[in-house]
Amino acid sequence: MAIKYIPEPFRIKMVEPIKMLTREEREQRIKAAKYNVFNLAGQDVYIDLLTDSGTNAMSDQMWAGIMRGDEAYAGSSSYYKLLEAGKDIFGYGFIQPVHQGRAAEKVLFGTMLQQGKVAISNMFFDTTRAHVELCGARAVDCVVEEAKDPVKRAPFKGNMDVEKMEKLILEYGAENVGLIVVTITNNSAGGQPVSVQNIRDVSAVCRKFNIPLNIDAARYAENAYFVKQREAEFKDASIKEIIRAMFDCADMFTMSAKKDTVVNMGGLIGVKNADSPLILPIKARCISYEGFTTYGGLAGRDLEALAIGLYEGLEEDYLKYRIGQMEYLAARLDDAGIAYQAPVGGHGVFIDAKAMFPQIPYYEFPGQVLAVELYKEAGIRSCDIGSYMLGNDPDTREQLQADFEFTRLAIPRRVYTQSHFDIMAEALIAIKARAHEIKRGYKIVWEPPILRHFQAELAAIEE
Repeated sequence: MAIKYIPEPFRIKMVEPIKMLTREEREQRIKAAKYNVFNLAGQDVYIDLLTDSGTNAMSDQMWAGIMRGDEAYAGSSSYYKLLEAGKDIFGYGFIQPVHQGRAAEKVLFGTMLQQGKVAISNMFFDTTRAHVELCGARAVDCVVEEAKDPVKRAPFKGNMDVEKMEKLILEYGAENVGLIVVTITNNSAGGQPVSVQNIRDVSAVCRKFNIPLNIDAARYAENAYFVKQREAEFKDASIKEIIRAMFDCADMFTMSAKKDTVVNMGGLIGVKNADSPLILPIKARCISYEGFTTYGGLAGRDLEALAIGLYEGLEEDYLKYRIGQMEYLAARLDDAGIAYQAPVGGHGVFIDAKAMFPQIPYYEFPGQVLAVELYKEAGIRSCDIGSYMLGNDPDTREQLQADFEFTRLAIPRRVYTQSHFDIMAEALIAIKARAHEIKRGYKIVWEPPILRHFQAELAAIEE
């Protein structure tokens, strides 16, 4: 079939050279890295799809903003520009900059969660789950069932299972549920969108039980684009109007601004009510962990770029191109019979590694197997979104089995062209052709107690 690639809505003004190592060199590098892609040197990677977080290409306007950044320790003009942009887009009374998303989680969650508490989400991503557990609380996932079937196509596979969520609240006791989190888009479920109606339904349950609702807003603009395409109520709404509809449902948000605001560093906390009692402890924890409230761990130049990026990430031509890249790669995979979380998500293509390697059990990490094979095949760095990333039960320390065994190809914004996407597809096609020859996966020979996938060391299991 003919596959259309959406042309870039920009011109390229600067380039960064990259180099493909030989197959032998790549095999040496990944072995030396203990089969952990995080241990690879960036210069040894040809196409880097490890994450879309902070790996984006900023615009000429954002680089101009970098030069205008006000580096005053307190009350810089760049801070006030960011404050104005945040309040304008989200409609929240309080905006707190931090250096990235996990900092927002550390600052906010510590005010709301502690030992004995539970947090429920449509799906927690790795750092969010870790910050819940670091507070002594437990993270519980509650995504809709259709998300667990990669080949089943549904418009909003990132949705919360609201009926199940309410049952969980009753089971744990509302007084023990410290927080509900809606992640948009749902990263762990494959970058899948969440409908506005679903957020409204979650919000209604939260109000019923007096439980605060937080939006994990890393990819809020991509989610809004999907809503415009798939939710009839919003087909004629602007991206900004859809964002307001989503955020009106929540009490607060945490954001890694390294995704949809297209910057290399930054994060935000938002609280809807400017008089909320949460604001004082948020400021206190920010000063302790991040820096003074008006810079929040960021240089003035970063604040300035972030204020610009908040608006650039909302442009519909850009979002059409952004989602179009995923659809192009997905269409090539459809032609090759390669399974992925379908329909394709917003920030990446999540390959179904369980379908690619049915002979490899979850405790030998098929998602990691495919990540290693992609690097060997074409110098592509990706990452496991499966049992390897999920880790061990925080109480029993036994390996957990994930609902999915994905290998995520996270696409940096405004970085790669059609030729790079063709290399991605060809590498996956080549691996699929020899997938039956790979009989065993990997075992962990060393791991830290939390967020192990960043640092763990693995060894290949010999037959």
